[in-house]
Amino acid sequence: MPGYSHSELNSIREVVSSHQTTANKLNDYANQCQDQNIKQMFTTAAQDAAKSAQNLIQML
Repeated sequence: MPGYSHSELNSIREVVSSHQTTANKLNDYANQCQDQNIKQMFTTAAQDAAKSAQNLIQML
């Protein structure tokens, strides 16, 4: 692992956790939508948030 400080790692963990939480919430919103355009918007945003979290994890 590159020379990240404990503080930096904690910050990255918080960002990853935030992205994962956002993805979960957006998926929940998508599942409640009846309008297909809005549902797709939430689904795409959820996928983007999950991908961002995964990218951060892989960079470590």
